[in-house]
Amino acid sequence: MKQQILILLGLLIFATANGQNIIKPLDKLLIKESNTWFMIQKQIKTAKNLVTVLPKNPISADSTLYQSQVTTRSAMGAIIYETGGLLIDSGWIRILGSGNTRLNRTLMSWNKKKSFNKMGERPSFLLIADDVLGGFYAINAGGIDTHNIGKIFYFSPDDLQWNNLQLSYSEFLDFCFSGDLNEYYRGLRWVGWKKDLAKLDGNYAFTFFPSLWSKEGRKDINMDSKKIVLVGELWDAYFPQKN
Repeated sequence: MKQQILILLGLLIFATANGQNIIKPLDKLLIKESNTWFMIQKQIKTAKNLVTVLPKNPISADSTLYQSQVTTRSAMGAIIYETGGLLIDSGWIRILGSGNTRLNRTLMSWNKKKSFNKMGERPSFLLIADDVLGGFYAINAGGIDTHNIGKIFYFSPDDLQWNNLQLSYSEFLDFCFSGDLNEYYRGLRWVGWKKDLAKLDGNYAFTFFPSLWSKEGRKDINMDSKKIVLVGELWDAYFPQKN
């Protein structure tokens, strides 16, 4: 837990001490002797769920890692620097990295105007992944819950609440790779969902009518109508920006 908090605090963009920004250069974030990415690759090879590693753009990987200020020794830093993101279980869950045409959102660009307004501000949470239902996964830094700092919370479209998963970032990866996603999403997967997922990339999700948070919407998802929308539209609908 303590280690995860330190990683998170390191991530919270341009930490300030004595009124001055402490910004590590890129070469200080690239830990050559780290085997973190190697270990993650081993997990992916033995994963129970299908994991698609999206190729990175080196320039974007450099800039996203620099903006995040985490090192490649951390699991998050390794995902950012080595991948354009991860698609889990045919793309049902999308874990953010440094961006790819199939997931055209970097971890830092996606969080801007959501968990912070401009680079240099300290986010109160950090969005790390989302799913095709319009659910969002985030690391809590005090903005979701004043306790449980460093834990992953899930904003579920079927109850519109942030739910504490009691997982660290590394544990969240384990859950995505080998957890029982059918059980976790019980009642929220419809007949033919894999075929429908083939129609969209990681920048889009489904919205449902009746809404999943309604009694009618939860009765039988196979009876609900679906519409493809940008993930950002769903976020803005749940969390409208305040002027």
